[in-house]
Amino acid sequence: MISIGGAIGTGLFLGAGSRLQAVGPGLALVYLVCGVFAFLMLRALGELVMYRPTSGSFVSYAQEFLGPRASYVAGSLSFFSWAMTGIVDITAVALYMHYWGIFVSVPQWVMALMALVVVTAMNLVGVKWFGEMEFWFSLIKVAALVIFFAVGSIILGMHSPVAGATPGFSLITEHGGIFPHGIMPALVLMQGVVFAYFGIEMIGTAAGECQNPREVVPAAINNVIWRIAIFYVGTVTLLVLLLPWSSYQAGVSPFVTFFSRLGVPGMGGIMNLVVLTAALSSLNSGLYSTGRVLRTMALDGAAPRYLSRMNRQSVPSAAILTTVAIYLIGVGLNYLLPSQIFEIMLNMASLGVISTWCFILVCQMKLRQAIDAGRIAPTSFAMPGAPYTTWATLVFFIGILVLMAFDYPTGTYSIAAVPILALLLVIGWKMMGGRPIPVEPQTQFSAILTDALPPRSETDSDREDAQ
Repeated sequence: MISIGGAIGTGLFLGAGSRLQAVGPGLALVYLVCGVFAFLMLRALGELVMYRPTSGSFVSYAQEFLGPRASYVAGSLSFFSWAMTGIVDITAVALYMHYWGIFVSVPQWVMALMALVVVTAMNLVGVKWFGEMEFWFSLIKVAALVIFFAVGSIILGMHSPVAGATPGFSLITEHGGIFPHGIMPALVLMQGVVFAYFGIEMIGTAAGECQNPREVVPAAINNVIWRIAIFYVGTVTLLVLLLPWSSYQAGVSPFVTFFSRLGVPGMGGIMNLVVLTAALSSLNSGLYSTGRVLRTMALDGAAPRYLSRMNRQSVPSAAILTTVAIYLIGVGLNYLLPSQIFEIMLNMASLGVISTWCFILVCQMKLRQAIDAGRIAPTSFAMPGAPYTTWATLVFFIGILVLMAFDYPTGTYSIAAVPILALLLVIGWKMMGGRPIPVEPQTQFSAILTDALPPRSETDSDREDAQ
């Protein structure tokens, strides 16, 4: 259910509106291409998980295959991407709440703060409650999409007019074709589409707290590709066949737009409640992921030691609350930049997303090299077509970063911020002393996987005892 929740989030329920406006019907093809490469990345992660399940996920693999500096950079960029995503999500929650007239007078930053308080409480009481909350969030999202498909398919099949427009391919051909603005806007906005898939790699993180990871994870990963085909490609295709692509706009969920134009009383409000759930789900997942990643970095000596602390429910509370402190900055930005904050944070998050996925691919390359050399036994879930598919996926993601620079102004400014981000990473590494606590991979795995060990001691002797 976590993998489903990761594959259906704010990027689809809210972001699709602005992307349809910018790209047109061709957005479905963009989702398809990006979805194939996202799935290949996930298969690379699957091979790593089959080798060694851990809730440290790719940060732990980077430590083993690429060294402490790479592990530090991978973890920092993952934290950065989830921190930016969290700000995107609380902003989305606030925007959704303003759909209802009773909340229009409530400031955007207040709504963002309320959402943050609720999700933080759920993450601190234990992983069981996180899983329960994510299950219901995922169920609501899937049910909503099923209802949309059912209603939309009936209307399309009967050619029943929606707000004066007759559904069908004529809505595409008579409104500029597949790419009404040309191919370049579609290429430039690929980073936003990649962001829509952000979260599917949480399958690797959750594997460390899964009862039978080697049985559950392959099935979960292989099911992602049809979810991408149905939930993204199929959904966007149906949207542009039901209404002209120009009917959708930034800041409003395309699903809310459709049901509002349909004229069914209350359906627009119900769909808005569903997309609100999607944003809360993404925020919930972000806190879960960053808490485990930061704790892994702390155990590696690549982050402050206090981040390894657990509460009585075996939850990395120090790491979660540190993430919440960053999200509070986002609350402030909702006060200062209420209209621009969503797109700015989305572009910044995309930088971290793509970097995180590239680390996963490089780690899989190193694992396969070790397997080919006979140092590691082959896994039961090898990435298909490797190393060629791994290289192709890596080149694709790097190409997206290059294209992002042409997305003026937010994309251009995001790429321009890379040197500043690199400088902050160097400063952080120097502040940590430039070297991690020496922990053997096998020992590190057991410490991370249990997620119930007490925080490590400050002395060398106590550290050895803990190991």
